[in-house]
Amino acid sequence: MTRPVELTSLFDDLSNHHQAPTTTVLTNEVVQASDETAVTLAVAPGSTVLHQRRLRFGHGEPLVIMENFLPEDLLSLGGKDLATRGLYQLMRAKGVNIRVAKQRIGARTGTPEECSLLGEKRGSPVLTMERATHDDSGRPVEWGRHCYRASQYSFEVTLVDH
Repeated sequence: MTRPVELTSLFDDLSNHHQAPTTTVLTNEVVQASDETAVTLAVAPGSTVLHQRRLRFGHGEPLVIMENFLPEDLLSLGGKDLATRGLYQLMRAKGVNIRVAKQRIGARTGTPEECSLLGEKRGSPVLTMERATHDDSGRPVEWGRHCYRASQYSFEVTLVDH
């Protein structure tokens, strides 16, 4: 899967390319915000946030491990919701309009757990993406840390001279 770097969701991108997205929910819980999460989501350290971790598939192949943190008061999601629909799709349905995101893309060696979940040999490379999103009022609404299967995934960027 080659994905343009745009403010879209992987679920929508896979659906639009007829890749039959499916999801296994690994974690869906309320946790105390770490200092880093609190700063990124503009909440008090130690306050509660939603923590979600999912394994997304395309055509039955594991593609990415997605870990997201959201303000607890943003929306309430059951595991079934997260397994059958994309997070951004669920957010839009609740009236949350994502307007801007800051994203960092990188690469590293996958952990043993990541390689196992992604169906790769131990020590395989993974692509990483960290994204902080804000709604149309400027409120931070999501912080995501994702780990992509490098053998099956790439990002595409269009550069324009100003």
